[in-house]
Amino acid sequence: MARCEVCGNDYGMTFEVHAQGAVHVFDCFSCAIHRMAPICEHCRVQVIGQGVEVEGHWYCGAHCARAEGKAGIVDRV
Repeated sequence: MARCEVCGNDYGMTFEVHAQGAVHVFDCFSCAIHRMAPICEHCRVQVIGQGVEVEGHWYCGAHCARAEGKAGIVDRV
């Protein structure tokens, strides 16, 4: 069994996420989202969907990127 790095639950069905050279252990998707999802730099929501990355900054969508002065950003649906 392994221990979730977010909640500390010692659980037999944990899973690993390998990202940027590190290995993370979680017991559920909500803990993985809590630890791994970027935060919108305008409205501070966790970016769980596609999001927008502009010049190394993360936003939940084009609206928030434009509100921070980023130009030419368009949401695609």
